[in-house]
Amino acid sequence: MASNNERDVGVDVETGQQGGVQSVDRALAVLEILARDGHAGVSDIAEEMGIHKSTVSRLLGSLVSREMVYQNSERGKYQLGFGILRLASSIPGRLGLVREARPVLESLAEEFKETVNLAVLRSGYAVNLDQAMGPSTLATFDWVGSLTPLHATSSGKVLLAALSAEERDRVLGGIGMPARTPRTITDRNALEAELLEVARSGYGIVREEFEIGLNAAAVPIFNHLGTVIGAVSVSGPAFRFDPEEAPVLLEGLKQAGLRISAKMGYAGPDRMAGG
Repeated sequence: MASNNERDVGVDVETGQQGGVQSVDRALAVLEILARDGHAGVSDIAEEMGIHKSTVSRLLGSLVSREMVYQNSERGKYQLGFGILRLASSIPGRLGLVREARPVLESLAEEFKETVNLAVLRSGYAVNLDQAMGPSTLATFDWVGSLTPLHATSSGKVLLAALSAEERDRVLGGIGMPARTPRTITDRNALEAELLEVARSGYGIVREEFEIGLNAAAVPIFNHLGTVIGAVSVSGPAFRFDPEEAPVLLEGLKQAGLRISAKMGYAGPDRMAGG
């Protein structure tokens, strides 16, 4: 049986490794206790979790620094902080977007017989929230939850084009522009020139830049303020799918983006925000 000292320095007694995951698990346990009880002191939490009070104090200190928890000055007990609300507030918007977009995605996939994805910008990547598969789809890869590079995907280019130059600097400076295929744009000036065209035309295109044999096109989704909050894309095998050779597809994709945008409260002209 492991001693308390072993547990408090963060050693995973099963693997013998430093317990980074164990610390996360303990922090979540603290949050669950506070959510259940409303408030609790260091001694209460330590007793329930079976760990030293010094360990609980360190956990609470980290949570307080991120505003996940605050200490009631009158009673000295801890409660959930406004940081929890900040995290939770991002969920309804994403769920609402998925709910409103779903029938449009399915209609688009049925009309053009290809794969349709819904993506948003998160932490420097395009995150796929939902997907509809067309009847002609050759592959069945599920992109939902996947993080894809902004500079190498059609949705990513649309999301990048909606950012200010300063925001793009920050995002691309953090993650870089690594090559996914020999066709990936890795030169910043070349990418900026293409993003200007995306902003002008209202759609982004990739030809085998993310994956050899895969082409895609995407358009923006706006909210009630006219801000780009996501992108809807159609992708298919390069041998049969060239978006710029299919103006009907591009127009249908644009209309699909506007239908989703209208459901999110958008009533403005078809134009990119920012750029």
